[in-house]
Amino acid sequence: MGRRERIQPHWWSKSLAGIVLGFVLALGVTGLFAWVGPGGLHADNKVQFNMWATALIWMLLFAFVYLFSTGLRAWLWLGGASIAVWSLLLLTQSLMQGGI
Repeated sequence: MGRRERIQPHWWSKSLAGIVLGFVLALGVTGLFAWVGPGGLHADNKVQFNMWATALIWMLLFAFVYLFSTGLRAWLWLGGASIAVWSLLLLTQSLMQGGI
């Protein structure tokens, strides 16, 4: 069996991916919930719930980012997920506002 690479050398890049892209992804997921969740965009107390949900999702992503084998994989996966979620959010906004 080959020698396994230590995870520690990648902790800086994983941490930065979790901070930056984790936040971007958390905002996108929360935005999707705001638009398509119960009550629509202007439901009572939805702003407060979304604020707390954003923090929870961001911290979960930040914690799980260390399960990636390298920092590059963390950046690529979170970056791809962020692009997908934000594309879906923009499409959802456009459709719900009568566009496209």
